[in-house]
Amino acid sequence: MTASYPTEIQNQKKILIVIPAFNEEENIGEVIQKAKAMYPEVLVYDDGSVDNTASIAEQNGAIVIKNNRNMGYGRALSTLFQHAIIMNADIVVTIDSDGQHDPNQIPRLIQPLLENRADMVIGSRFLTNDDKLNVPKYRSFGIKTITRFTQAGCIDRITDATSGFRAYSLFALSKLNLTENGMAISTEILLKANRCNLRITEVPITTKKYDIRDSSAHNPLRMGWSVTSHVLRFLSFKHPLLFYGIPGLIFLICSASFMYIALDLFSTTRYVSTNVIIISIGFALLGILLLATSAIVYTIITLFKEQINNMR
Repeated sequence: MTASYPTEIQNQKKILIVIPAFNEEENIGEVIQKAKAMYPEVLVYDDGSVDNTASIAEQNGAIVIKNNRNMGYGRALSTLFQHAIIMNADIVVTIDSDGQHDPNQIPRLIQPLLENRADMVIGSRFLTNDDKLNVPKYRSFGIKTITRFTQAGCIDRITDATSGFRAYSLFALSKLNLTENGMAISTEILLKANRCNLRITEVPITTKKYDIRDSSAHNPLRMGWSVTSHVLRFLSFKHPLLFYGIPGLIFLICSASFMYIALDLFSTTRYVSTNVIIISIGFALLGILLLATSAIVYTIITLFKEQINNMR
């Protein structure tokens, strides 16, 4: 497909590029210049940087929102989205401030939105073999692990759950009610977008700067745990009877098995195995607790949904 068709449509759309930044004075200027060469409106959120990130961003023509202290990637992204809605942007593109992403690939990213084939587009590093090879193995392993957890939340078609290079329609942003302050917001967006039945697609992107320095300023283990815990919380509220109920039943079955062993031992040898009985009681208590939790959470969520429906 030629570039003329999307270019015509782009002239009628307000495209806003948003950049969350923290201590990126070395890279932010170049990122903004390249972004503005594609689309003139660039909004930067300086998340409590202690260097010259904010002033350099302003010098390069970006609108800057400055926070006095570091609140996390999630808070930065949520704030940028709120301002994008206020600015009535038709399409919002998120791009990292460290120079990892190539702004020249933004037209590729927004094309599915311009053609009304998607509400949200993710730039994936794993759709082509060449792009896969560009990602170091240790990072590839971590990204794929997090993506598999996200797939457990019913986003089985996503290949790159942590990509920060994304495009959103104004409609998509209006549907997302985000709460995460940290890196888990990347998966929170996907899970909530899926719950809202938003159309999500991926396009291939090529990343860079992996050979210069680790572009992620976040501890990979901490990020992995943050994302995993968020997915588990999401699943626990989406399917409470399965999430809590099945483990509860398993614990009760284990309890019954240990009690059977204790009774069989007593019937044949008249020996009372205190340890086996204690284990059986422990499993029984855990099972009852989990089953009660599943019932309580399910009841609360059902009542909450009914109240929301009554308010509409």
